[in-house]
Amino acid sequence: MRLASAFSSSASPLRALSDSNSQPEAIAIMAADPDHLLRGDDAPPTLPLLPVRNTVLFPGVVLPVTVTRKKSVKLVRKAYAADKLLGVVAQQNPDADEPTTDELHPVGTLARILKLLEQPDGQITIILQGQVRFTVEEQLSFTPLVARVSYFNEVALNPDIPGEFGLLQALREAATKVLELTPEIPMEARAMLDGIQSPAFLTHFLSSNVQLDLPAKQRLLALADPEQQARQLLEALLSQAELLEIKQDIRSKTHTGIDAQQREYFLRQQLKTLQDELGQDGPDEDVHRLRARAETKKWPEAVALHFKKEMEKLARTNPMAPDYSVSMNYVEFMLDLPWGEYTKDKFNLKQTKKILDADHFGLEKVKERILEYLAVLKLKQDLKAPILCLYGPPGVGKTSLGRSIAAAMGRKYIRMSLGGVRDEAEIRGHRKTYVGAMPGRIIAQIKKVGVSNPVIILDEIDKVSSDFRGDPSSALLEVLDPEQNATFTDNYLEVEYDLSKVLFIATANSLDTIQPALRDRMEIIDLTGYTQEEKVQIARKHLWPKQLKEHGLGEAEVKITDAALHRVADDYTRESGVRGLERKLAAVTRNLARRKAGKEPLPAVMEPSEIRKILGAAIFDRDQYQDNDTAGVVTGLAWTSVGGDILFVESLLSRGRGKLTLSGQLGDVMKESAITALSYLRSRADEIGIDYRLFEQYDLHIHFPEGAVPKDGPSAGIAIFTSMASAFTQRRVRPRLAMTGEITLRGKVLPVGGIKEKLLAARRAGMKDIILCPKNRKDIEEIQEDYLKGLTIHYADRVDDVLRVALLDELVPHPQKLPVRDEPVPVAGPSVEVQ
Repeated sequence: MRLASAFSSSASPLRALSDSNSQPEAIAIMAADPDHLLRGDDAPPTLPLLPVRNTVLFPGVVLPVTVTRKKSVKLVRKAYAADKLLGVVAQQNPDADEPTTDELHPVGTLARILKLLEQPDGQITIILQGQVRFTVEEQLSFTPLVARVSYFNEVALNPDIPGEFGLLQALREAATKVLELTPEIPMEARAMLDGIQSPAFLTHFLSSNVQLDLPAKQRLLALADPEQQARQLLEALLSQAELLEIKQDIRSKTHTGIDAQQREYFLRQQLKTLQDELGQDGPDEDVHRLRARAETKKWPEAVALHFKKEMEKLARTNPMAPDYSVSMNYVEFMLDLPWGEYTKDKFNLKQTKKILDADHFGLEKVKERILEYLAVLKLKQDLKAPILCLYGPPGVGKTSLGRSIAAAMGRKYIRMSLGGVRDEAEIRGHRKTYVGAMPGRIIAQIKKVGVSNPVIILDEIDKVSSDFRGDPSSALLEVLDPEQNATFTDNYLEVEYDLSKVLFIATANSLDTIQPALRDRMEIIDLTGYTQEEKVQIARKHLWPKQLKEHGLGEAEVKITDAALHRVADDYTRESGVRGLERKLAAVTRNLARRKAGKEPLPAVMEPSEIRKILGAAIFDRDQYQDNDTAGVVTGLAWTSVGGDILFVESLLSRGRGKLTLSGQLGDVMKESAITALSYLRSRADEIGIDYRLFEQYDLHIHFPEGAVPKDGPSAGIAIFTSMASAFTQRRVRPRLAMTGEITLRGKVLPVGGIKEKLLAARRAGMKDIILCPKNRKDIEEIQEDYLKGLTIHYADRVDDVLRVALLDELVPHPQKLPVRDEPVPVAGPSVEVQ
């Protein structure tokens, strides 16, 4: 407070005002005898002028000034040596270092130098007393700055005139009120104010100390009419007193022992008051800005009405209330959403197919489905986006395919990982009234990309789980229903949002864990594993060039043969996808990069022998068909999560009481298949040529090699039956024959899945004949002819047909002797042992 600072100057060190640095205003102190000042008639007509940057000197007021400019120091020394008089004029531009009279205010004050103090750094400090005001008429010289001036005829208010006396009393009362509202000012300050008797000095002293900027004080200095000057000064004092009253009112409503929260509230109230006084942006401006943004939105009428109500609620809320920030965040979120904003789809189907083919090898089904969708959209210009679910083993490119689809269509891309999501609010959001409420991830991601028709990848949808916080799968039912998602409602948003233009693509490794209702809403596209030939092509076109680039090698530096790629895929990976293959190729390129960095020679072409040197001995030894003349050994076909494989079934008879033993870490379904096969074999023993007494006098042990690997499923049913029949009859099994199919208790052969992977595994193992159920013919028709070369497919409707193809008429070279006693040994009943 400037006026308060003036009155407290007697208790504070005297602060000097520099003529060259922007410092706080100097403290104005009273002259010892303000009535004995020079008048215009006694003052010289020409004056050396001292420009000052940030203060205005009034008549009768004493100010300290620190002079730093060399030109000004020279001027002050010369004036002090002469009559100690000079003119003090404020600069119009504080940044000017060498101002002329045109850059100074036209009205200044004649000052007498009361004292000159030398500073150690060469600067000087002078104590000035204002004498009389003047107007600069003409500049006479620049160095030093000298001008011809004309002086004011100083006229003061007359206390004998009632109107002017009342104006003087009003000035004293306003100044006293300012002192009373400033508790840090000592009690002696009021006595000092009462001690000023001169009306002219009272006006000039208060003008010097009132809280005004330099241009306003300069206007007060330039007023020759004392009444007009006093009235403007009174207005400034009253405004200052009003501001102090507001601050004191805030203080009185604030407890003296305020904590951090109360202190923040107090400061915000002060800030609001200052903003109102200064005309700066406040809460009203924020509301106005939000409403202006809303005028550009293309939202439905119901949404616009809801937004209007929220804005009215926001305008009524106290900005200091906790609900204000909640409402502000909500309306800003509504404005940030891309209502009705869409990217334009690319309908060049040939270009789209090129992009999809360049990014992914194979996957023809899903590529064809995307092209169909774009074709219909191109013709109709309006189509509800389908909900696709890419189902297949890990590493086949399900997730990366979504990015390629987005690029091909020209849409924004969003990937949402749903693995391990347990909270329903992750999908639908929280109610905005909760502390820390957030919108669901779908709406939040749409806000982030800024369009309403992106491609959203719902990754690992089969790994969504549920707990006490809700079931995210149920929340996805509305999102993934093309008939409902046009009116999707997020709990945080509270209004409907159209998701029908969003292309949702879900990925899953297993369909069993997906909620049935959710699965029904999606179009399942089965992505089978890659064949070895496809893996080699992917490695040659994508993986090998990528790894060379990532490891600082050029494609022309090292070539790799198809045989080497086959070796990596066969001997060092066992998977349906190509993630493991990429890791092994990365290991190869790292070895090459080390050689290059060590300036060792690099092989021009990578051959299988080089692969073995780098990667070591083969990790996986794929089962190859083994020619054997042992009865009871049959080759089956199995599907695993890493692709197809062949599976051996071994049966052995030994003296006993008809016990069945199963080993090989089998699942319940596989055990039941073995029991079913044995029951049917016993029922048809005579027709097959088996002595029924063998079932009572011999134990049967069925084993599946690689016992540490869990096995389950019904597809080994006919292989188990054929293995039993071969063991009991000691007849040879057709060489290079593999089979897959489920068996029933009536001897029917049922279809199974994974035919493509199984046939590729049989082809790799060197098989020639395959036995399948006739209903699997449709699966064969979908496989490329190149993958069926060298294979003969036999369709068997019943297990009798299987035996006709599988068992040869001759016995094995060294048949097992199975003597049968005339009288059967009593048995305790059927017994099954599983190891």
